Amino acid sequence: MRLIWKSMDKMRCFRKRSMFPFLGFFVTFLLFFNLYMDGGYVLEAEKRQLGETLMHPANSERYVHTFRDLSNFSGTINVTYRYLAGIPLTRRKYLTIGLSSVKRKKGNYLLETIKSIFDQSSYEELKEIVVVVHLADFDLVWCENLVQEITRKFAHHIIAGRLLVIQAPEEYYPSLDGLKRNYNDPEDRVRFRSKQNVDYAFLLNFCTNLSHFYMMLEDDVRCSRNFLTALKKVITSREGSYWVMLEFSKLGYIGKLYHSRDLPRLAHFLLMFYQEMPCDWLLIHFRGLLAQKDVIRFKPSLFQHMGYYSSYKGAENKLKDDDFEEDSIDIPDNPPASLYTNINVFENYDATKAYSSIADEYFWGKPPCTGDFFIIIFSKPTKISRIKIVTGTDDRQNDILHHGALEVGQRSVETKHGRQCTSYITLGEFKGGNIEVNNVDHKIGFDIECVRIVVTANQKEWLIIRTISLWTTQAVSQLKK
Repeated sequence: MRLIWKSMDKMRCFRKRSMFPFLGFFVTFLLFFNLYMDGGYVLEAEKRQLGETLMHPANSERYVHTFRDLSNFSGTINVTYRYLAGIPLTRRKYLTIGLSSVKRKKGNYLLETIKSIFDQSSYEELKEIVVVVHLADFDLVWCENLVQEITRKFAHHIIAGRLLVIQAPEEYYPSLDGLKRNYNDPEDRVRFRSKQNVDYAFLLNFCTNLSHFYMMLEDDVRCSRNFLTALKKVITSREGSYWVMLEFSKLGYIGKLYHSRDLPRLAHFLLMFYQEMPCDWLLIHFRGLLAQKDVIRFKPSLFQHMGYYSSYKGAENKLKDDDFEEDSIDIPDNPPASLYTNINVFENYDATKAYSSIADEYFWGKPPCTGDFFIIIFSKPTKISRIKIVTGTDDRQNDILHHGALEVGQRSVETKHGRQCTSYITLGEFKGGNIEVNNVDHKIGFDIECVRIVVTANQKEWLIIRTISLWTTQAVSQLKK
C-alpha cells in the first residue's frame, strides 16, 4: 500500500500536459491487460515474463511500481477495517447497499437514510439485503457518538446481520496534501473530493464478497417503496445482455448498481486516480473502459436526494430528481418478448425501444397507414393484468397515435413474417394517443401470446410510441409489507 502512494506522489510532479495524454492510454492498457490475464490464456510464468517485458518501453519507468501493485485488479486491497457495529454473515445476500458518511458542518441525514432503506423494504426483501455504512471521518469522537445512535435505533437490524458499520483507519489513506489542482478547484475542494474517492474505494473493497450485486447510495437519500423488487425486475430483464453500471437516479453517486465481481477493479481505479477528478466523473471513465459505451438509466428513479446542506462546507444543495416516484411497486414487468412492426422506422428508434424501461428511449416511425401494426410476441403464454401504452413526447406532442386499437392474441404460429397469433380480440381504442386497460386477466379467458397495436386511420404525423408497460398477474401482497 505504501508503495502505491509513494509512486503516486512521484506522479504528481509531472507536468499536467504530459500526464493526461498518457493517462487514457495507461488506464485502458491496464484494465485490458488484467482482463487478458484473468482469462487464463497464459501460464503463470508467462504472465510474469510478459509483465516484465511490457514495463520496459521508453517513458514507462515512472509507472513500474504502480503497475506491479495494481495490475491484478481482481484482487482486494489489503486493509484492516474497524468493525464499529455488526459483523458480516457467511451467507451471500442478493444486494449490498453501500453508504459513506462524514461529519457535516450543517445537518446530518445518515440516520434518515438508513431508516428509509429498511422502512421501504418488505420483510422478504430485508432477507436479501445488507447495508454497509463506512464512517469515513477522522474525528473518532464523532464516529463513536454516531455509532451509539445507530446501534440504539437499528439494534435489531444489526443483530440480524442486515447492518454493518465500518471504518478504514486513517493510516491507510494516501497523503491529502499538495494534490494536483485540476480544473482550477480550490485546495480544500480538491482535498475533499480526493478523500471522497478513497472513502468510496475502501467501502467498495470491503463489500466485494457480501452479495451478488452492489448499490451505491449517498448518505442523504430516501428510497421508493419496494425498491429491491423493482431492481430485481430490471436485473431480470437485462439477463443475457452486457452491462457494467445500471443507474436508478440521475443525480451524483446515487442509485448506481454494479456486479459485485467488478468492485475490486472499481476500488483500485478510484485509488489510482483519486486526485484527478470527482468520483462521478471517474465512474464514467470506468464504465467506458469496461466497454459499456452508453448510460443505462431507468425510470422512474428509485432514490431521491433529500439533503439540504452538502457535506462539502455545508453549502446549500437543493438538487432533486424529478423522475423519482415514491411507489416503485408500480414498475411494469414487461416479460421477455420479440417485437415487430411494418411502420417505417426512423434511424435507430426501433421497436424494442418502446418496450424498454431505459430512460429517454422510444420507438419513432414515419406516418403510419390504416392497417399498419406494432406487435409484441411473448416467449411463452403469459397472464397479463394491466396494459398501458403512451405515445408522443413532451416536445413532440402531435406525434401520437391519433386512431388505433389495442388487441391481445393467442395461438401463435410461424409465418414468413415471423411468429404471429391467429386469433385476436380488441381490448379498447386509443384516446388522446394513450390507452390503459386494467384487469385484463379477468376480461379474457386465455393466456396472452401477443399484444398488438393496430392503426385504424391514416395520419400525416409521425408516430412516437414512448412506453409500452405490461404487468403480469401476481400476488401483490408478496410485494407489499
